[in-house]
Amino acid sequence: MIKTYSMIMDELSEYGNPKTKLGRMVNEGIYTPIIRGLYETDPKTAGYLLAGSIYGPSYLSFDFALSYYGMIPEAVHVYTSATFDKKKKRSYDTPFGNFRYRDVPAKAYPLGIVIETEGEYSFQIATREKALCDKLYTMKPASNQKELRMMLVEDLRIEPDEIRKLDDKKLQDISEAYRSTNVSLLYKLYRKEASKNEHSS
Repeated sequence: MIKTYSMIMDELSEYGNPKTKLGRMVNEGIYTPIIRGLYETDPKTAGYLLAGSIYGPSYLSFDFALSYYGMIPEAVHVYTSATFDKKKKRSYDTPFGNFRYRDVPAKAYPLGIVIETEGEYSFQIATREKALCDKLYTMKPASNQKELRMMLVEDLRIEPDEIRKLDDKKLQDISEAYRSTNVSLLYKLYRKEASKNEHSS
């Protein structure tokens, strides 16, 4: 369970020196510091469950979410999250892993986010469509659909089948909010791949 410094101080208010007591509890492993002012009671908690509490508002996206959905083959050991209007990237190295945060456009930010629950934890994560759009937004703009396809297949190692699995309406809504060359090209490429499927079936 995540607890703030002030929550713990309230719980330890009966002690003569709550700060000293907290220090002892940290040494005993009862609390594990995450970042300044934030503690976790279970040192084995998965990092992605803590990402939204470390810095926010934010949701898990980019490489972590693409790996989470099995869209890219590599395991991702950094918890990557999207923010908006923060103006600069943030990173935190903690006992629970490395956390990275970067902006996406404010208009696109609220689209394509789902809330997942694991035990007593809830976390926000991008849908497959949003995670891919967020990732492409961070990459150098492709000049055409062919070049974007190469980026997807060769750079990100995403199988064409994964593109065809995307949801048309979700992808269209996100691409309209993004105003990004790569994201617009992704939707056009998706429509092209989807029409191939329709004609072959």
